[in-house]
Amino acid sequence: MSELITENVEKKTVLNIGFDDTDSPKGMCTTFLAYKLVDLLKKQRTEFLDFPRLVRFNPNIPWKTRGNGAVSIKIKTSNPSKIKNQVKNLVSKYSDTKNGANPGLVFFESDSIPHEFTEFSDLALWQLIHRSNAKKFAKKNNLEYFYKGNGQGLVGAIGAIGYDFKDHTLELLSYRKKQKFGKERKISIQSVKEMQEKTYPDTFNSFDTKKGRVLITPHGPDPVFFGVRGENVSSLVYASKIIKSDEKLDGYMIFKSNQGTGDHLKNELTFETMKPYASGKLTGIVSNSPKIVKGGHVFFKILSNNNEFWCAVYKPTGMSVIASDLIQGDKISVGGGVRKASKNFPRIINLEFIEIISLKKQITTSNPICKKCNKKMKSKGKGQGFQCIRCGKKSSRKINQEISRNLQKKLYLPKVSAHRHLTRPQQRQGIQNKSKIFKNSLSWFCVYEN
Repeated sequence: MSELITENVEKKTVLNIGFDDTDSPKGMCTTFLAYKLVDLLKKQRTEFLDFPRLVRFNPNIPWKTRGNGAVSIKIKTSNPSKIKNQVKNLVSKYSDTKNGANPGLVFFESDSIPHEFTEFSDLALWQLIHRSNAKKFAKKNNLEYFYKGNGQGLVGAIGAIGYDFKDHTLELLSYRKKQKFGKERKISIQSVKEMQEKTYPDTFNSFDTKKGRVLITPHGPDPVFFGVRGENVSSLVYASKIIKSDEKLDGYMIFKSNQGTGDHLKNELTFETMKPYASGKLTGIVSNSPKIVKGGHVFFKILSNNNEFWCAVYKPTGMSVIASDLIQGDKISVGGGVRKASKNFPRIINLEFIEIISLKKQITTSNPICKKCNKKMKSKGKGQGFQCIRCGKKSSRKINQEISRNLQKKLYLPKVSAHRHLTRPQQRQGIQNKSKIFKNSLSWFCVYEN
């Protein structure tokens, strides 16, 4: 007699968790909250469907804490309500609300992300979105959401879930033990330099060789010890092992990110979209002679689609020399963030790149040269032509001479120490990392046993 054996298969739900603005200038970090959350979920044997996602949004938002980054995590679980409660508790515990953090948390149960999320995320990448719009979005789409303070974090929380990666990089963030929060970070400069040399081009923007400056350590009191950005897990783990420090660290986690993609500058700035704090790019003709002001900063105008736009290049970017060599008539493409109007200037684009498309010939006129004596002729007076004072040879007009330009038809970027999180570095030009492969077996998360 055969028996029919039935198994109860637990139904699993795909849960997207997005959160942002849990940090303040005085401490904590949204990625550290993600690290703590992943640690908790891994202990519960939760199934992860992708790397934790660290999405950097519009870097020109005035109330951002540091890099304007939000985090989302995609998991599969048979007990979503339990996990939601755990996440809420962690957000409350690890948000620095007493120092101005305005955390936002969003839950969305679905394997596929509706296009409305992606549109919202795309907008947050280059424009200013008010928190009231995020609350309206959450209500309209029946999202489960939670916030403290004014709820500004809801913008990033929704955006991090909806972000559609056309290109991505990875970042290994290494975290400190609690007793070290706020204390000086001591790291071997030579080891960081060596790490960059050994892992190039699979890592980027770790060390400024010209200044001898380490670029992987933050300077604030947050829990991050260092962050290495690159293209794949193995290179990042290898890089982290080269870096030397006497400090015992808590662990690390690797995020999938839009850092180094330049995605915030993919949208065209127009007269209509050039709102304060917007980011984008435009192509046009230099319409005046660049002005160099006190401090070495350079200002010039560009004519695009019959509208003139002011552009600013600040000396610390290292691009001020490039900007000062532009002349009226040069065709260029520029990208950056819009600064609101001041008493001296209307809205102005703070440039993050200059790409020379074509250079106008620079012509100067001078007195003709006597071919016999190889000396410049002297003017005989207005309308009377020119004459060599040695041999008497005459000429009726001045001569035109083309001056060689110091610029080339190419892309100019700020020096590496002036790059933003989203800046696409030179070594990533033309590269698109579209890989969607995620293996839980990869060493993307680790808590050290020490």
